[in-house]
Amino acid sequence: MSATLRWLSICHDTHYDYELPVELAHHIACLVPRSSETQLVRAWDLSIDPTPDEWLALAGPALPPSQISEDPWGNGRITFSHSRVHEKLRVRSRFEAGLSAAATIDPDASPAWEAVAESLRYHAGLTHREAVEFTLGTELAPRDPALAAYARQSFTPGRPMAAAALDLMARVHDDFRYEHGATHAGTTAAEALALRQGVCQDFAHVMIGACRSLGLAARYVSGYLLTQPPPGQPRLVGADASHAWAALWCPEQGWLALDPTNRVPAGLDHVTLAWGRDYADVAPLRGVIRGGGRVQPRVAVTVQPLDDSVAPT
Repeated sequence: MSATLRWLSICHDTHYDYELPVELAHHIACLVPRSSETQLVRAWDLSIDPTPDEWLALAGPALPPSQISEDPWGNGRITFSHSRVHEKLRVRSRFEAGLSAAATIDPDASPAWEAVAESLRYHAGLTHREAVEFTLGTELAPRDPALAAYARQSFTPGRPMAAAALDLMARVHDDFRYEHGATHAGTTAAEALALRQGVCQDFAHVMIGACRSLGLAARYVSGYLLTQPPPGQPRLVGADASHAWAALWCPEQGWLALDPTNRVPAGLDHVTLAWGRDYADVAPLRGVIRGGGRVQPRVAVTVQPLDDSVAPT
């Protein structure tokens, strides 16, 4: 890992105030932040109230290591249950992330996108097995003729893969309106394309589905974003939400992390939590409960710079 330029403190709170008492609950949390070549994680802590049954039985209020497992993409998963009646649930994840600069994307330092797509077709001696899975459509980011047609406006014949990817990122940003409430967690990329509006999840799904529809590899990345307030205005602590972007496979440059919501490559403001085929693979918290009634979670994310950050030059 190159020199860390910025340290960020992240706090992700999820609250459920149930309409009716919950008698039994089983949950899976995808809240273990990833370390990578450009991200170092320290001081991660997870707290759950009420304390899960497994924690009481094994180690009290601290997270037992046996409750953490890995999914097929290397993301940490935590399973926990409650067999006692409860009316509220609070899950809080806190950690610090040290970010270093990723290599600058060179638009022309890549083969033509058609050659990349051909190289990802399954064949004997395949060298990019990790990427091939991400060429396959999923329920939320499928292969679709309308998505393919949208992608081809950027992926013109013979265009370098990286240049086309950057152009598609910019077009998704410019063509779509960011609108809370216009979509929901189950909205597909094809539906979002027709609406031309949504949130970061939809922007990422459209970009991913468009690339997959041309035979390219694209994965969904969940995480957090350090947002900056307008000059002279205070930062609203807890007003942020979790964020999402796309990563496209380019043989010469690896995974190109691109944020269509903000029209920028992911950089020192982006903290990676997990990645998968689409949102369904990396939903922060999901579960099955008996009781509870109809309830929507309240989520608050705070991302703040730490004093030991080094200003980027």
